[in-house]
Parts: sequence; structure tokens; C-alpha cells
Amino acid sequence: MYKLLFVCLGNICRSPSAENIMRYLIEKEGLSDQIVCDSAGTASYHLGEPPDQRMKAAAEKRGIKLEGKARQFQPSDFEKYDLILAMDRDNYWSLVSLDPEKKYREKIKMMCNYAKSYPDQEVPDPYYGGTEGFNHVIDLLLDACSELLESIKKD
Repeated sequence: MYKLLFVCLGNICRSPSAENIMRYLIEKEGLSDQIVCDSAGTASYHLGEPPDQRMKAAAEKRGIKLEGKARQFQPSDFEKYDLILAMDRDNYWSLVSLDPEKKYREKIKMMCNYAKSYPDQEVPDPYYGGTEGFNHVIDLLLDACSELLESIKKD
């Protein structure tokens, strides 16, 4: 079983979107018995909250349902997951700081490393923006998750 963890700041916008988009793509490929995913936030602002309503609406326009409850990243997650995908540099460095011995560094990657059709280096945080920001994040994550899945299938 290959295990993925998507990480953003509060775990209500970007990372649960990536988790649910990836799960949707995994199910379409019939790989649910081989690949599982989850999401977490580096901060504890929204513990137990569902995904942001604006993000849910943007995902639903593309036939994807966002589910889950926000949780905070735990150091034990380094052991549980094969690949940990940070949505932006700040969260990447937050994860790196939780691994001072560099034992898990190879597991931590930037989500946009997998984006093929978008030039973004980071998944932008749409929380304080308008509808267009949420739509862009969903489209960017659809692209990046598709490429990530292809990469996993090749390995």
C-alpha cells in the first residue's frame, strides 16, 4: 500500500482538495486497494472543521466531492506516509523543521513539482481571495495530481 499525505497550513482548502482530487483519480483508475491518501495542516487553526465551502463549490463544479475534517500534521506522520506533499514553500520548510535529523527529507516534496500544464511553483492559498482563486487551485491540483498518479504508476 502506497500512502500519500498532502499538507497545507490549515487543512481546509488546498490539502483536502488535493487529497480528495487524488482519491477521485485513484478510484477512476481502480487503484484504491494500492494507493491511499490523507491530508493535514501545519497549523492548528481549523482542527475538526470540514473543507472550506468555497473550495467545495469549486470542486463540485468538476464532479469532485470534498470530504474530511482538518487535522494537524504530527511527527509520526513521517513514519506512516511514503510521500508528503507540501502545497507551498512555507509549509515545506515547516515540515523540514520537524525533521532536524533529515531522516525523512526525501519523502517531502512540493506539490507543484508534479504540475505539468501550470507554471506555478506553489499552490496559492485562496482563503482570502475570490472565487477565481479557488477555481485556479482546483484546476492546478487536478493537473498536479494527475501527473503525480502517473509518476506513482511508473514506479
